[in-house]
Amino acid sequence: MATSEQALSDWCAARLGRSGVRIERELSGGNSNVTLLLGSDQGPLVLRAAPANTISPTAHRGVERESIVMSALAGHAPVPAVLAWCDDTSIFGRPFLLLEHVDGVSITDRLPAAYRGREAVDRLGEQLVDALAAIAVVPWRQLGLAGFAKPGDFLARQVERWSDIRRQSAVRSLPLLDELARWLRDNLPESGPVGVVHGDYHLDNTLCSRDEPRLLAVIDWELATIGDPLTDLGLLLMFWGPRAVESPGFARIQAVSRQPAAIGRRALAQRWANATGIDIGHLDFYLCFAFWRLAAVVEGAYVLYRQGKVDTPYARGLEHDVPALLEEARLASQGEW
Repeated sequence: MATSEQALSDWCAARLGRSGVRIERELSGGNSNVTLLLGSDQGPLVLRAAPANTISPTAHRGVERESIVMSALAGHAPVPAVLAWCDDTSIFGRPFLLLEHVDGVSITDRLPAAYRGREAVDRLGEQLVDALAAIAVVPWRQLGLAGFAKPGDFLARQVERWSDIRRQSAVRSLPLLDELARWLRDNLPESGPVGVVHGDYHLDNTLCSRDEPRLLAVIDWELATIGDPLTDLGLLLMFWGPRAVESPGFARIQAVSRQPAAIGRRALAQRWANATGIDIGHLDFYLCFAFWRLAAVVEGAYVLYRQGKVDTPYARGLEHDVPALLEEARLASQGEW
């Protein structure tokens, strides 16, 4: 057993009463946070930490945010139980979070073998919306999350920020990027609801049962904040429903949620509104904003590709994906969703 693994094992024994803790395998990793499956004599658990090769002294803040938000949401929303947060870098080389292990599957481009087509997709959609509705209305002040609250001009600042970034590093003509930025500025809702926002809410960031279409847990909370929960609804609906553009941007991660004849966006949106009591009259804006912002963000990887700094299938695919996202943003702005 490596020195860091032994130190981790000793710490877990002393702090959690877990004996024989060992690293089994990596569940995910790369440029984002690393997720490791740990074994122990009492059963599996999960470790989350910033990548080992990060040079940022604050890279662990996203994982720390996860720890705070998920601890607060326990009992209010389907999240893995937080077992411990450790900021002592002598244990594992960097701060880390320990979570209960949820024995589920993250669904991306195919359904588990036990699921049955459209019926399963419809059920997943309803459960995703129900979980998101529960998150949107949690009493965040009473749960100690007021420190994450953001000023009310989040939407306006996002439009300005990403418009500026794209102007400064443009490598191709994307007229819809600027046209839709103007539309978003002109149609900003005067005020929106305030609640917990996941920040990256979609099917791929949940764990579901292998045996039946049942959502077990919402994961990956490193972008969570207090803001307008309609932005989360826009994100969820962005990768759901009929294919207005063929093929859509990031078609692989929409292979399940955009199956023909599956439950539609409007039905899911109304279900969320009924559960939260929040008005969805400006949903054209939020859906357009979701498509536009994602296009503006990921265009950065295409810029690096065109500059010869990266060459991956993901970066190359953005030649199609970004314009496709912008076209769906345009349709959303016209109420065609």
